[in-house]
Amino acid sequence: VFSASKVWTMGADNGRQQIEMSRARWGVAHFDLVQVHNMMDWRAHLPTLQSMQRQEQLRYIGITTSHGRRHDAIATALRQERIDTVQLTYNIAERSAEDTLLPLAQDRGVAVIVNRPFATGALFRRVAGVSLPGWAREIECQDWAAVFLKFIISHPAVTVAIPATSQVAHLRQNMRALNGPLPDAALRRRMASDFDRVAR
Repeated sequence: VFSASKVWTMGADNGRQQIEMSRARWGVAHFDLVQVHNMMDWRAHLPTLQSMQRQEQLRYIGITTSHGRRHDAIATALRQERIDTVQLTYNIAERSAEDTLLPLAQDRGVAVIVNRPFATGALFRRVAGVSLPGWAREIECQDWAAVFLKFIISHPAVTVAIPATSQVAHLRQNMRALNGPLPDAALRRRMASDFDRVAR
């Protein structure tokens, strides 16, 4: 198990208490990753996380954002601080992270965790009744879930996507994205263009 939690409160003292409460609930000696959630008071929490990392109470320090918000703060933190991971929203319909954040993370050697890969199911509604394009066979995609996930994980800056499902059938479906080749840069551009053309 890779133990990852978040701190999302104001003030360093409150942050330390929240992290310790979370650790106790997990029942682990230390976390693998603690992320400053949605950049809430991130300048107060980073020194705490850095101290924990130095004392080997924490392996990785992360920051998060979602829904395309706080990109400027994320970019500032990536440029100014030593960050191990960044979690952000990125999918075939929401590609703004491609402009600055993904290249910056790649340049800085920061692992990228992608949240909302299906836009909380909205992507499936946008392609309801739409047949898979012919290129889906080239990368062994049997369904739109695989298309959406392969688009994300094929970006060279992306480390992992977190679909966040509670249904075993969806988990199995998502795992099929691991089959076959990943799209190259040219096919990724075509995937995005075709999605923009056919999606509602």
